[in-house]
Amino acid sequence: MSEKTKKIAYWFFTLWLSLGMVSTAIVQLIKLPEEVEKINQLGYPTYFLTLLGVWKLLGVVAVLSPKFVLLKEWAYAGFFFAMSGAAISHIACGHPFGEIFPSLLLLTLTFVSWYLRPANRRT
Repeated sequence: MSEKTKKIAYWFFTLWLSLGMVSTAIVQLIKLPEEVEKINQLGYPTYFLTLLGVWKLLGVVAVLSPKFVLLKEWAYAGFFFAMSGAAISHIACGHPFGEIFPSLLLLTLTFVSWYLRPANRRT
């Protein structure tokens, strides 16, 4: 893969990841009734939505900012833990694949964005 293609792919997947994280963060922060019901079904308290929403927004800022390479690594790790935890929680509760898929998609985007990141965005 050429450097130009790799850079385009990085930004494609990173922007898609960022859009997914921002949109789910907003839904969590405004506490849509469906989200409150879902988080409670998973066994988590409602205030967890606020924590996840704030962390996701901060993570997107870190991943998109041109500096703070170590902070980016932490943001990617946070996205990995949040999305793998969400997928495992849905699986443990016996939810159908349609409810598991969004977290698996964001988990995949996290990995691909992290893997393709340019040298100046690595530790």
